Amino acid sequence: MRRLLLLLALALAAPAHAAELKLASWNLAWLTLRAYGDPELPRGLPVRNPGDLELLARYAKRLDADVVALQEVDGPEAAARVFDPGVYAFFFPAERDIQRAGFAVRRSLAATQNPDLEALDLHPRARFSLRRGTDITLQAGSQQLRLLSIHLDAGCRDAALATPGRDCEQLSRQAGILAGWAAERQREGIPFAILGDFNRALAGGEDDFLRILAPAGPLRRATEGFSDPCWAGTRRPRRFIDHILLGGAAAEWLVPDSLRVMVYAERDPAWRERLSDHCPLSLRLRLP
Repeated sequence: MRRLLLLLALALAAPAHAAELKLASWNLAWLTLRAYGDPELPRGLPVRNPGDLELLARYAKRLDADVVALQEVDGPEAAARVFDPGVYAFFFPAERDIQRAGFAVRRSLAATQNPDLEALDLHPRARFSLRRGTDITLQAGSQQLRLLSIHLDAGCRDAALATPGRDCEQLSRQAGILAGWAAERQREGIPFAILGDFNRALAGGEDDFLRILAPAGPLRRATEGFSDPCWAGTRRPRRFIDHILLGGAAAEWLVPDSLRVMVYAERDPAWRERLSDHCPLSLRLRLP
């Protein structure tokens, strides 16, 4: 009896296991329910058939993430064709763009939507404008986590941000806007993550983009030191342009070696348009 009581006392005194949270980011490449030839779509853009959407839904179920930062999704109705709306709630910016950055969040988690990071859309009145950021606060147990889903300007993947031309100039401006958002989270003392399609192959801490972010405080880039296996085939390793940056206490929550890329079983290049030219990447956080 004494031994049983001692074991019970030790069990009660042991700290509770920390909760784990699986975060993911997935650019779904013009995910829309609009018909082929819709005037709001680029001319000649192929659209997915029901079988393609069903296959994506199977991949989403296999991903089984708690939170997915989405890019290039035409709102909640399109998202619900890939993510089970009975399992996930959707958060999207208050704009009409077809290529929106948003979130799918497991309904068992409490999430609130903050004002959009509108400043990222440098040309909001353009027909194919840039994208706002979607900003949510997640309540996971006793912890709060601020999350930002983004899809930045394309066309300056490798070049110096000072390179003359619209794309590098715009990406530089967007980096400054993200630095301001991150600095505000640091001042608040709230853990945070920036997830999405940066359209930038970040080349270590010396990269121009990361140098702009540096004054906002230390950030942990989950993809650092890894190559992207998505559609890599027999080519040399690809560099990530999708990233997850962790800031504040969230940088310490990263479970070591938890970064994963879910590659598609389909190998024919034609599937790049039917599925996506991006694969979902994910990591785990262990919350105290």
